[in-house]
Formats: sequence, C-alpha cells, structure tokens
Amino acid sequence: MAATSTTPSSTILALDLGTTTGWALRGHDGLITTGTASFKPRRFDGGGMRYLRFTNWLTEIDRLSGPIEAIWFEEVRAHRGVDASHVYGGLMATLTAWAELRGVPYEGVPVGTIKKHATGKGNANKQAMIEAARARGFDPADDNEADAIAILLWAIETKGGLA
Repeated sequence: MAATSTTPSSTILALDLGTTTGWALRGHDGLITTGTASFKPRRFDGGGMRYLRFTNWLTEIDRLSGPIEAIWFEEVRAHRGVDASHVYGGLMATLTAWAELRGVPYEGVPVGTIKKHATGKGNANKQAMIEAARARGFDPADDNEADAIAILLWAIETKGGLA
C-alpha cells in the first residue's frame, strides 16, 4: 500500500478488475491509497460468493473513504482464457450495478490508453507498468496494483478525476 498527497478534491476509485483486483483511491483529502484485494473463491463457496464479497468490499471502501464520487476501471476487450473473461464480466456487472444503485458515475479506460499514459507505450508489459508506478513514488505489490495506480493517475491528470 502506498500513500501520497495530491490536490484535495472528490473521492475517486480506480480498479483493475480480476480475481486479484488492484485498487487505487484518492480520498477527499487528496491522499492516494493503493492495494490489492483477493476475490478468489473459497473451498465451499457457491458460484456467486466472490461477487458478494466484491459488493461488500465496495460498500466498505465507500463507507470508510467515501462517498465515492467516480469509478474508473480497466476496460479489457480480450482475455487469455474463458475463466478470466467470466470473472471479469461478473466483477464488471457487480461494479456497474453497485454504482448504478448509488448514482456513482463509472467509466472504463482501454488497456492501451492506460499503458501509453503510464509508460509511453500502448503495449507495455507488466514489469514496465510496475516500474512506471515506482517512478511516480508508489511501491505496488504487483501489476494489478500498478495498473490501478496508472488508471487513477490517468483519470486525475486527463479527466480531473470525475467520470
């Protein structure tokens, strides 16, 4: 988890959706906090439990740091496997339904856009994304967290943070 201060503004959340979801949050005080959250199914979980845990996680983030005023997420158009695409689709459906119920604007950002903004290359690899986050003063645990940081910085620097 990294923290840095920026100009105070609205609370925005950036997500790299997946079984291990990377997240970056700019609070109303301008503090940026980042990390990862695991939504790996547990041994006796039913098929929808990861999505219920994701919903509860979003609600807790909103309660502790919110209200969340905008959500940005990595918009993936191609997946390496069927399971990954199913998980992404389920998390995205859960996220968008959660946001719609609360009137929180949300928007996807294409993968190439995020990579190009962070590294200068639209096809940057995972290590390049981690290095780009470190160059900006963060210490991501993995590429998921690095991607979320890149999404947040892109949203702040190009859109003012609001979707």
